[in-house]
Amino acid sequence: MAYVTVGQENSENIDIYYEDLGTGQPVVLIHGFPLNGHSWEKQVLILLDKGYRVITYDRRGFGNSSQPSFGYDYDTFAADLNVLITKLDLHNAVLVGFSMGTGEVTRYLGKYGSERVSKAVLMAPVPPFLLKTDDNPEGVDQSVFDGIMSAIVADRPAYLSAFFKDFFNVDVLLGQRISNEAIQASWNVAAGASAKATLDCVPSWLTDFRNDLPHIDVPTLIIQGDADRILPINSTGTRLPELIKNSRLVVIPGGPHAINWTHADQVNPLLLDFLREDN
Repeated sequence: MAYVTVGQENSENIDIYYEDLGTGQPVVLIHGFPLNGHSWEKQVLILLDKGYRVITYDRRGFGNSSQPSFGYDYDTFAADLNVLITKLDLHNAVLVGFSMGTGEVTRYLGKYGSERVSKAVLMAPVPPFLLKTDDNPEGVDQSVFDGIMSAIVADRPAYLSAFFKDFFNVDVLLGQRISNEAIQASWNVAAGASAKATLDCVPSWLTDFRNDLPHIDVPTLIIQGDADRILPINSTGTRLPELIKNSRLVVIPGGPHAINWTHADQVNPLLLDFLREDN
């Protein structure tokens, strides 16, 4: 098992678990909340088959990474990613984020630039700014996030069960594009995450990325389902093409939040075509 040390808390190192597979152009897959790098399995298999080097990692607090009591903000998440990219000495890399992972991609490019990065993919994105404010009327009311945090504190396992129903649009897609076993596997991973990380990640979703987006200077593909119940498309994906130069949005009809799993048959060809493009 491979780890990179990104910090320290008291007597313990803060280590990020990663997997580095295959050869070729590096593709870094950054997972969503509250899962781990293995949630990309439907993409890892096809990318390896097509000759790419595939790097996945577990965000601090999740999966096999350390579970410190701090650092659940996008400056820290991007710094963790930067340590990993630097350790592996990646160049011409493609950063692919899903959900929370789109925040790492955006903040990384906004803060560290694109010297090591050639393209970016944002699936079911968090940016540009999720919170409803006077200058961001397309956002979501603060009360929604307050309710999420209260539910996590009250009964985290129960919250996760409810969350995954909307994550996969289970009422519509169960038995067609998602199985009970896959839902249970996701719940098991999420239940094993740090309770502190699970709670502290919620405020991070309200990060204002509007100043980062103009700094993205690589070709960018945005993919989102129009039935996303976690991150409403009108608050997120549909706003991004005007904010990121050289970007385009592809909408998956009927796609839920977890399009990389439920609609991998549509997402994977889009991803592969984008990787092959000369820009």
